Amino acid sequence: MNHWYMLTVVGEDRPGIVAHLTHALYEGGCNLGEASMMRLGGNFSIMLMVQSEETKHTLESLIEPVVDSLGLHAHIDKIKGRLHEHQIPDVRIHVYGADRVGIISQVVGALTEAGLSITDLESDVCGTEDMPIYVMIIEGHAAEGVKALRSALDIIANSGVDARIEEIETMIG
Repeated sequence: MNHWYMLTVVGEDRPGIVAHLTHALYEGGCNLGEASMMRLGGNFSIMLMVQSEETKHTLESLIEPVVDSLGLHAHIDKIKGRLHEHQIPDVRIHVYGADRVGIISQVVGALTEAGLSITDLESDVCGTEDMPIYVMIIEGHAAEGVKALRSALDIIANSGVDARIEEIETMIG
């Protein structure tokens, strides 16, 4: 019986992390599903759906040599596969503001209350060390419509955050 797992790996970025990890999984007879891999501030992060007939413990043993040799940290959770159940984003929101504590919480909280279901969020700190600017690009599904999100963004703008929203055209079928 095949099981689905979510493998999360984090560590200092270096060449070969993906190659070594996926090779170990391939050699262990695993099938890979959806993945998200990203470099964040000199670190590398992986979220990877792995299908295997093995137990969680056996899967941990399978990747342990790679994780140990590259100084990584890994975590595995048993999950439901659900590969073809996607919520299609219909909006993209660009947010810019002076970097400060709570900016993400304030923005996503207001958008969530206005009916946004976030499907992807990327952020970065730009500008200079003396004048950092926080940038977010958020994609999601506007369950209550774009007008509700625009109203939420208008309120957020009063706190010095600049945001614009664009509708994403999707072709299904």
